[in-house]
Amino acid sequence: MTGGGIIDQTNRALRDIGLCGLFLLQIVGRLRLSTRQWGEVMRQLYFIGTRSLVIILTSAFFVGMVLGLQGYNTLVQFGASESVGAVVALTLFRELGPVLTALLFAGRAGTSIAAEIGLMKATEQLDALELMAIDPIERVVLPRFIAAVLALPMLTALFNMLAVLGSYLFAVEWTHLDQGLFWSRMQSVVDFQADYVSGFIKSVVFGIVIALISVFQGYTAEPTGRGVAIATTQTVIVGSIIVLVLDFVLTALLI
Repeated sequence: MTGGGIIDQTNRALRDIGLCGLFLLQIVGRLRLSTRQWGEVMRQLYFIGTRSLVIILTSAFFVGMVLGLQGYNTLVQFGASESVGAVVALTLFRELGPVLTALLFAGRAGTSIAAEIGLMKATEQLDALELMAIDPIERVVLPRFIAAVLALPMLTALFNMLAVLGSYLFAVEWTHLDQGLFWSRMQSVVDFQADYVSGFIKSVVFGIVIALISVFQGYTAEPTGRGVAIATTQTVIVGSIIVLVLDFVLTALLI
């Protein structure tokens, strides 16, 4: 790749970041405490959050079992197999829970939001709203943005719960680890402020980022089938990369 190509891509990326920030300000400026707006938010919360439960919960259960398996096989070599619950919980609450939930959410709900808004633009529905003096950002974009921000922390909590359950079933039912030791070690090691709160902060930040990228990509997509396809692909790629980068930054700040 030539130097000019790198500069062009860098300029394009910086331009998109600036446009995305301005778009966020437009979204926040349309926030109203009206019954109609929050009713639409609740409807979108169902479509975005509830319909993501299957992939989130199924993935969480088997992630928990894998963590329990790997943790047990490692800890048993040091005679600390009773700490498998604590290790799994710390791994989930601090890192894997928010990150994996965000990645799955970007792939399932983020692409859905971007595709839906992009198709509305391609079929000129957004233009029709403007002709009727209806702000498309307030009517279409804002409810989906708020619903995505609200959904991700709740899905993260459910992910953590099912993953812990999966690790518990493996450790207690498969390896016959004493369930009292499993829970007591977890409760003694996991700290509310250091672990639960840091994971919650990450999930909120990830929710804002994924929601913003999804609605921005859909709203700025080219009004063609190819443009919508590119928008959905960019939502997953950009969202996943930014989530991983922010995870490092937030971990460094919250330690």
